[in-house]
Amino acid sequence: MTEKLATLSQEDNISIITLDDGKVNAFSYDIQVHSLLDEIPQKTGALVIKGRDGIFSGGFDLKTLATGDLVKITNMVELGYNLLLKIYSFDRPVIAAVSGHAIALGLFVACSADYRIAIDGKYVCHANEVRNNMDIPTQIMEILKERVNKEYFYSAVYHSDPYSVQESIDVGYIDEVISEDRFMERVIEKAKELASLPHPFYAKTKQTAQKERRKKIGDAIKKHEKQTFLLRFFLRLKFWQKSTKK
Repeated sequence: MTEKLATLSQEDNISIITLDDGKVNAFSYDIQVHSLLDEIPQKTGALVIKGRDGIFSGGFDLKTLATGDLVKITNMVELGYNLLLKIYSFDRPVIAAVSGHAIALGLFVACSADYRIAIDGKYVCHANEVRNNMDIPTQIMEILKERVNKEYFYSAVYHSDPYSVQESIDVGYIDEVISEDRFMERVIEKAKELASLPHPFYAKTKQTAQKERRKKIGDAIKKHEKQTFLLRFFLRLKFWQKSTKK
């Protein structure tokens, strides 16, 4: 049974998605955030995505990666890519409440938001892909190009350097760092401020500004899905053939 990673709550016109699997808030091949996003009003209010104490998210589920199950792994990766685009292009303002470490996909989820507030503490933001023998694909790189300040791009992205949440303001990962005692108060305050932006003018302005980047991200996701479609098909066929021989 898949552990429930995400829950949805409401505070006035602010929708709050809380990531909390009791561990590192890893995104598995069954990511509930997708279905929760479909439940959130896209003409009013604002959205907050927050983690649990000490961790926003550690990224993709390492247990799924360790299984070697290519169907589950490719499904997980594609869901992750689509989640980033869904958050990035969301019609209402999205605030990432970075409640601790934001690593890999966890950091990219935060970067997909319109505004990022981190809790003060000994926490890091880290795009660690290169150091873990992985490249960063177009569908993620496009978001990083928009968020990471030019003078930090080489060190943050190419060299995979980690940054404290305080340093991450200069990098471009984070907009504000707030003390623990005022953290959620400030998050909701900012969310209410952005929720006052009128619809459809906010959505249309966002669509116009993001048009080219959304297309690049969407095209890259489609390309990846085409490349992995046949792989999944033959793996399922192989599994079916084995099961019928038993």
